[in-house]
This record gives sequence, structure tokens and C-alpha cells, in this order.
Amino acid sequence: MSLKSSNKIEENVWELEVAVDGETFMNAVNKAYLQQRKKINVPGFRKGKAPRAFIEKMYGEAVFYEDALEIVYPDAVSAAIEEAKLEVIDTPFDLEVPEMGKDGVVIKLKVTVMPEVKLGKYKGIKATKKSAKVSAEDVKSHINNMLEQNSRIVTVETKRKVKKNDIAVIDFEGFVDGVAFEGGKAENYELTIGSNQFIPGFEDQIIGHKAGEEFDVNVKFPEDYHAELAGKDATFKIKLHEIKVKEVPALDDEFVKDVSEYDTVDELKKNVKEELENKKQHEVEAEANNEVLDKLADLVTAVIPDCMIEKKMDDDVQDFAYRLQMQGLDLNTYLKYTGSDEKTFREQYKEQAEKQVKLDLALAEIIKKENLEVSDADLEEEYAQYAKAYNMDVDQIKKAIPADNIKPELLQRKAVDFVIENASFTAEKKPAAKKAAAPKAEKADEEKPAAKKTTKKAPEKKDAE
Repeated sequence: MSLKSSNKIEENVWELEVAVDGETFMNAVNKAYLQQRKKINVPGFRKGKAPRAFIEKMYGEAVFYEDALEIVYPDAVSAAIEEAKLEVIDTPFDLEVPEMGKDGVVIKLKVTVMPEVKLGKYKGIKATKKSAKVSAEDVKSHINNMLEQNSRIVTVETKRKVKKNDIAVIDFEGFVDGVAFEGGKAENYELTIGSNQFIPGFEDQIIGHKAGEEFDVNVKFPEDYHAELAGKDATFKIKLHEIKVKEVPALDDEFVKDVSEYDTVDELKKNVKEELENKKQHEVEAEANNEVLDKLADLVTAVIPDCMIEKKMDDDVQDFAYRLQMQGLDLNTYLKYTGSDEKTFREQYKEQAEKQVKLDLALAEIIKKENLEVSDADLEEEYAQYAKAYNMDVDQIKKAIPADNIKPELLQRKAVDFVIENASFTAEKKPAAKKAAAPKAEKADEEKPAAKKTTKKAPEKKDAE
């Protein structure tokens, strides 16, 4: 087997002509005969026992040629690509076989190769790092969430009226022109007053009623509501069963002991601040690093073959489908729910795919330019990480995952680390505070009376009822 010729016929496309000698091809013909003879009947011979010469005489000399071609094709093409020193990135296409017989086979085909890449200055890429400072308000908000998560819903035992933020447990049924409409009825529905779950005006008319009361709520459906009810007046028959409230625990040392490993509020606040600072620091680092990588991708100049982008889009769609599957959904069902189709859904990944392909090409160039390599120590550390993640022995991991499958990803990581380490990060500047306008100068001979101090008394809180 040999490469007869290799020629670049267009950007990223080469045409190869491959020759397979007669002896190699005839050996493949005999192999094809041995594979196929059990399926061929020849008069005078038991099934599968007919000599090759008889079968060829009966069905023609070329009876096994197509099968023989399939046998020699993979090795012949692989050897030709290697001899041509081409980095092929897709399945060969436009296959032709101008010659095939006892003297051998000639195969013509086209292949898509890795594009030629020009990479701009990748050292010293500038990016901005935001502040990782955590404010007292951030800590307060986090602790308030903890209090909310540990709150409980209780029934109001006193015969008081509904007020905002209460949870009203109601039966309701809606009527338009005296006729009940579909979807307008529910029993023991828990409605948080002020949540704006229902159409405007509905929740406001629950306020002021007591548990056990039955009453009407009159509303008008918005003009942009669905067609059957849009703009129509409606009456809802309401029965108020009970009033519930959310009880949020007090922030004290007892609460802290119940929900954490700490003993005091101050200890909890200190820990929360540290955790938030660590989290924010990681987020800031990741955002700045992503900015560097985005700018790196923009430094790539290349004519990228469509197949590279298409393959990345396929990978992204498959990844999304897999994540859906983990949640008990399949992609077709998801597309049906969202009113989309596979082609439209797939297309939304195109821009992201183009960016990722450019980034991959940039990293590949850096690996070559900086002579980055994966050491044995790097591999051992990666295997140890896999073993820890899957709770398996390192030797088991090595048998399951060959080193050649790990090295490309490790090399890419090294390239990413190289770019990040050589990037130039600056702290984000806060916008300058606007200076207040200077007051107009007063006339020198004009005296102003001193401002009279007044003390306002805070208004007394009125009962919510």
C-alpha cells in the first residue's frame, strides 16, 4: 500500500490517491471469500464448501472485490494520511475507485484537514478583576436566607383579619356573565397575599376578611390575558378557611447552635463572611479568567471548516440531552414543551461552538509554540484525582482509562494555565462619585438666620386590623 499523490485542492481540503498492490488486494479477496462462502450455494457442493474458483466462475471474477475493498480500505487510507503528514479532522469523502483488479486497487478521496492558524500576541492579555469584597449587607442577606429556610408556617388562632404577607387558605370559583369558566376553581388553595400570583385586584380584596367568611371578589381580566377571558369582568366566589403566617426564628445564640456548629451569632457572622469571601473570590477569578480566554479566542485568524463547528454543536446538544436525561426528561419532550424543534434548538449553539473551536485552535497553537508536555508526574496526579472522585484503586483507573485519553485534556489545561499566568489583570475601577454643585455665594452684607432645629416624633404603629 502506498500514497501515489496528495494535493491541496482548496482551503483545508486535500485530495489523495492511494494504491494497494495486487498481492495485498488478492489476500483481501481470499479473506472476503472465507467470510462469505457460507452464504453462497453452488450446485454439487455442500453449503459453504464450494471452492473460490467455482464461485468466481459462477458469479464473476469480481464477486468478492467490494468486500475485499472494505477490508483493505481502512489501513490503506490511514497509511496514506500518515505518509502525507496530514491532520485529518473528518471522515474522508468523494470516494472514487478508478482501478480495481488482480493488479491491485487505486483509491481517490478527499479529506478535510486542520486549518492553518495565525495567533496574535497571547502573552500579556489584559483583563479586569472585580472586587471580591463582601459587605455587611451581603452577610445579613445570607443569614436572613438561613432564617427563612428555618421558618415554619403556623395557623393564626385569633379571629383577626387577613393582612398583607398572610397566607390565606381559600376555596374559589370564577364566573363570567354568571357562567363558571374552565380553570377558575380550586379548593384549599394557599395564597400568599402580596405575592401577585393572581390577576390585579384579586389579592387586595382578600385583605380585611376573617376565617370562616364567604364573599365575592370582583376583578377585570387584563387585555393581554388569553383570548377567552381577555378584558372581561369576572366574579370569584370565595370561602376563607384559615389564615396562616410564616414564623421566622429570632437570630440569637440558640438559633445559631441549632443550625450550625457555632455557639454565638458573632461566630456565625464571621464564618458566613469568610465563606462568602471565598466564594466571591473564586467567582471573580473565574470571571477574569474567562475574559482572558474569550480574548484569546478572538486572536485566532483561520478559515475554520464547517465540520469542526458542526461537531462541536453536536457535542453541546448531546451534553444538554444528557443533563435532561439525568432529570428524567428527554430532548424531544423538552422541545415539545418549549415549542421548539431540533434544528432551531441546535442552531442556538452555533455562536458558542465557533468561540470554543477558536479557543481550542488557539490552545493547540500555544502547546506547539511553548513545547508544552505532560510529564509522568502529571499523569500520576490526574489518575489519583480520578481514583479519589470515583472511589476506586489507581490501578483500576489506569486499566479503564488509557494515558493517551487523558493527555490531550491535560495539555489543554497546561496551555490555559500558561495563558492565565502570563495575563495582565487590573482591578476594576469604581465609578467616581459625582461632586455636588457648589452653592451660590451669598452677599457679604446679607446675614442668614440660623436654621431652627426640630425634632420629629416617630409615628406610632397602628394595629394592622
